Amino acid sequence: MATVKVDKSNFQTDVLDAKEPVVVDFWAEWCGPCKMIAPALEDIAIELGSKVKIAKLNIDENPELAAQFGVRSIPTLMIFKGGEMADMKVGAAPKTALSHWINGNLA
Repeated sequence: MATVKVDKSNFQTDVLDAKEPVVVDFWAEWCGPCKMIAPALEDIAIELGSKVKIAKLNIDENPELAAQFGVRSIPTLMIFKGGEMADMKVGAAPKTALSHWINGNLA
């Protein structure tokens, strides 16, 4: 499954009410490190398929959601399970580290 775009109109449905774990990438167009990890997240989304949903949320378009979840630096990745934030990772990382972090939170 490819990454999906979320915003304030579908965050409840696509993230908080999702049956599968959801990784939310809080990012912005002007963020270099965000652009660096984007291809890795696309690859991981395809590799893991239906085990996890990877969603991208543009903080410039959705500042209220970024504030609600206390995002102070980007990229910030949060894993949601059962409507609750289960884990958070701030900053860019190589694909292997991102994949390890996501897989470690799927158990």
